[in-house]
Amino acid sequence: MVQATNTDEKVKENANMTNSNNKKKALGLGIKALLNNIDEELKATSEAVPAAAKPASATVAVGGRIPVDQIEVNPKQPRHDFDEQALKELSESIALHDIIQPITVAKMANGKYRLISGERRFRASKMAGLKDIPAYIRTVDDQELLELALLENLQRENLNAMEIALSYKRLMDECTLTQEQVAERMKKERSTVTNYLRLLKLPPDIQKSVRDGQLSMGHARAIISLENVDEQLYVHREVIQKGLSVRQVEQLVKNMIQEKKPLDKNAPVIPKLPPAYKRIEDNMASHFATRVSLSRKKNGKGSIQIEFYSDEDLERIMDAMKI
Repeated sequence: MVQATNTDEKVKENANMTNSNNKKKALGLGIKALLNNIDEELKATSEAVPAAAKPASATVAVGGRIPVDQIEVNPKQPRHDFDEQALKELSESIALHDIIQPITVAKMANGKYRLISGERRFRASKMAGLKDIPAYIRTVDDQELLELALLENLQRENLNAMEIALSYKRLMDECTLTQEQVAERMKKERSTVTNYLRLLKLPPDIQKSVRDGQLSMGHARAIISLENVDEQLYVHREVIQKGLSVRQVEQLVKNMIQEKKPLDKNAPVIPKLPPAYKRIEDNMASHFATRVSLSRKKNGKGSIQIEFYSDEDLERIMDAMKI
């Protein structure tokens, strides 16, 4: 009996050393390395530790197959759009061959499981009619759950620039990470993270075009060099209508910046518009999709200046005016 006990202790010690070594290797390598490392941890645990000797609470555990109806989708999952055709094809494959790679979940206090990674496989399994699904179970708190979901999402190859930018922003806001920490976790240069975050300053219409694939990251980076929203919207419209390349957009933006008049230090200071008139100015700029300057004197008189950047742009504005 003593000999058996010593043997069990040695097995535990060996398993702990194996898990410790695996975790050290994955440390600092980002979420992809951590998720890939799960297989090694599970294998080492299963082979080295007898069932009776396994700890009651483990960071990673073999979940076997768990009921599909006991799995909750992470409400903070950064991605919500899934290709229905691709899901259908995956579900047909799962119906024939089952799931090869288990999903990863976290055990919740209510006894259910919160999805960390593998939402496509989970959705496709439900479509295929599976009642249960193979899963790895991790023990994480709410913040770790969010960070894992965001980082796992960022490892996808088909994310558009806006999805990446939003995920970086959420990592900073909700996981209290700095740009440097986000860059470190993603193994990116800080300047790369900064460039993505700058895209979030673009007007909604331009962000939507980036999401829809009408504009590339290169187009967006060139457009954001312009300070005024109306100028950004003008270039955006030119790209969509004329199919301008990134190089053409960069040249267009460069020309627009060079054409701006230098600031005259002796020019009179234009008084700031009251909020009500500022809203009118903004509404007109939005309606004509160009820069509008409204000025108003104390006696109620004033002027409206509407800018255009080409003959075609002038014609477009005249159409908007019904002239």
